[in-house]
Amino acid sequence: MRVHILGICGTFMGGIAALAREAGHEVTGSDANVYPPMSTQLAALGIELTEGWDPKQLEPAPDVVIVGNALSRGNAAVEAVLDRGLKYTSGPAWLAEHVTGDRWVLAVAGTHGKTTTSGMLTWILEYAGLRPGFLIGGVPGNFTESARLGAAPFFVVEADEYDTAFFDKRAKFVHYRPRTAILNNLEFDHADIYPDIASIRRMFHQLVRTVPANGRLIVNGADAELKAALAMGAWTPIERFSRTAGADFSVRALAPDWSSFEIAAGGRALGRTEWGLIGAHNAENALAAILAARHAGVPLEVGLAALGEFRNARRRMEVRGTVRGVTVYDDFAHHPTAIATTLDGLRQKVGSSRILAVLEPRSATMRMGVHRDTLAGSLAAADRTFLFEPPDLGWDVKGAARALGSRGEVIGEIDALARAIAREAKSGDHVLIMSNGGFGGLHGKVLKALADGS
Repeated sequence: MRVHILGICGTFMGGIAALAREAGHEVTGSDANVYPPMSTQLAALGIELTEGWDPKQLEPAPDVVIVGNALSRGNAAVEAVLDRGLKYTSGPAWLAEHVTGDRWVLAVAGTHGKTTTSGMLTWILEYAGLRPGFLIGGVPGNFTESARLGAAPFFVVEADEYDTAFFDKRAKFVHYRPRTAILNNLEFDHADIYPDIASIRRMFHQLVRTVPANGRLIVNGADAELKAALAMGAWTPIERFSRTAGADFSVRALAPDWSSFEIAAGGRALGRTEWGLIGAHNAENALAAILAARHAGVPLEVGLAALGEFRNARRRMEVRGTVRGVTVYDDFAHHPTAIATTLDGLRQKVGSSRILAVLEPRSATMRMGVHRDTLAGSLAAADRTFLFEPPDLGWDVKGAARALGSRGEVIGEIDALARAIAREAKSGDHVLIMSNGGFGGLHGKVLKALADGS
């Protein structure tokens, strides 16, 4: 079968392409911007890429066109698919029909932590010798790919609440029909898709409705919105986790930065681990992954041992370099809660050393200004904050930064931002750069400016 993918260079659609190719299909695809690293990864798989949306890419007609959710009516390729009556589907629907339909699906949902938790769960199953299939929105550190078919029965999927396609406005995760589902947290996000938190809550409940009675829901017991979603009805056994007492399972720090922790149930310690990650939020993610793997038959002690060898995906507190005693990190955080928890984890690690936080408000929700009133508060743990203000943002970043006082600075040009950070940074400082995009190569520019002494 010849499969053509519109929007192939996104992490999810690139994973779909890899799975289709591994399954023996001929795969081609296109995107608006075809560039490394995804273009390199896809080319290595023998996948022919076209840049842009010229309808000629649909000649000869493929057997099926998989349409990414970034494409909408008016796109030249989409219009050609419809006008010519070509068979088309979405990435999540194709995955459900061709890959996960007869598998034991373990889905990881939540506003924050999906990629990290999916990577943990996949690695625990791999460590246990189960060789799971997976599709994750990033390359887990213990693997060389973001997706693979693996061996039956287990398949781990990062279950995104973003919409499926222009012709299917349900969340992606309603297609996956998991037997095991992790619900990490629920906050307002994706303001371009959902009008309010209630609409997201209802969509999460749609996911809950698809989990069978012989399945398992692994739920953050401290999250009020998840509690409200479950109050709408649940027909599956629930295991609740938290970092506080009162849940079925809890985590407790054995080191200030959570680089060592133990898990407990009913006040009884069940085991401990030391690992390479930091932060209470990551320990909670780990507990959720351990419990999901336990539902698939992996003993708790094996899960804890696996975490000792876990390596996180790129762009999750990834150290990009250290120059003149200044360490520069790259992190994907782009929601106030994720920003605050990421800063808290770094603070626990570095103690009283200075943290310079740098943020690009790039996500659709950020660009709409939804989080402008909570942005400054999420950055409170930083000693100094630099906010990037692109020219087409549409709301006043300077106004949002006023609450930071002299600790905050707004700059609207990438090279000037890099120079300002390098001038401010001193030996022993930690520069945390946060964005869900490439940030104009800022990380490399800062490291170069530090090396040049500019």
